[in-house]
Amino acid sequence: MADVGPGGPDGPLIVACLRCADLRPEVDTVTGAVRRQPQAATAGPAEWAALEIALRVAGAWGGRVLALAAGPPAAETVLREALAVGAGALRVEWAGHGHQAGRPGDGYLAELAGDEQPLARALAGAVRQQRPALVLCGDRSGDRGTGALPAFLAHELGAAQALGLVSLAADGSQLLAERRLPAGRRERLCVPLPAVCSVEAAGVRLRRADLPATLASAEATITVAGMPTAAAVRRIRVLGTHPYRPRPRELPAPSGTALRRTLELTGALVERTPPTVIGPLPPGQAADELLTYLRRHGYLAAGDPD
Repeated sequence: MADVGPGGPDGPLIVACLRCADLRPEVDTVTGAVRRQPQAATAGPAEWAALEIALRVAGAWGGRVLALAAGPPAAETVLREALAVGAGALRVEWAGHGHQAGRPGDGYLAELAGDEQPLARALAGAVRQQRPALVLCGDRSGDRGTGALPAFLAHELGAAQALGLVSLAADGSQLLAERRLPAGRRERLCVPLPAVCSVEAAGVRLRRADLPATLASAEATITVAGMPTAAAVRRIRVLGTHPYRPRPRELPAPSGTALRRTLELTGALVERTPPTVIGPLPPGQAADELLTYLRRHGYLAAGDPD
């Protein structure tokens, strides 16, 4: 991945990774089953921001943009939107989004709970030969939301990484980035190439495609890369899913005899004052009784004025 940057014969390649996910799935609170609507699946705001930044950087460097997504043919929905705004498109066949034998969606849930490194290895393998100068991802996807995929992707490509950016822009042949820090501070970075960066949707929205480009993208053929055999082997095997159950609280082990614990639970040895009912009384006498009670229990000192 060395010697990659602006000034190549065809311009640098900038890859924008997109994930097609239902941002509002329905979850059965009893069984934990997840019901998704394929018609509502799209990329998250951070991933659209990554695509827009990729288009801006490519425009400054005279490069080209490739939108990359892993999943079944339904994932081509977001890729066609990328085609409409001027990017290329490549889909990596990924079985994790499909249906396995059993309940529908089992493969999707297993993919969410599984390790992200095989997915990063599959994405990197699809673009490694093209030697991208910059790979952009959203900081968190809409369904998994761990934010670990960009780091795995940087490791697989042997590239520098800058994660959680709020802005990224080209300054000549350099990349200037800004990242938020605690207490309202900001960190400014000069990112070396090649690099993998993840960005937040900090006020960046994808440009609107014109009508002819939108119609052309609907009929375009999208290149599909096969899933590597190594990526199909998962390190984590999901045996089942169930509704979320809070973990039990950690309490100290009981001590003392059974009789002592019973007395502590019932409060039989605790000194207490039985409730007292006085009245009805005139307002003045009622106030005197209340002040007397407060002095007896230490809320008022003996010398405090009434």
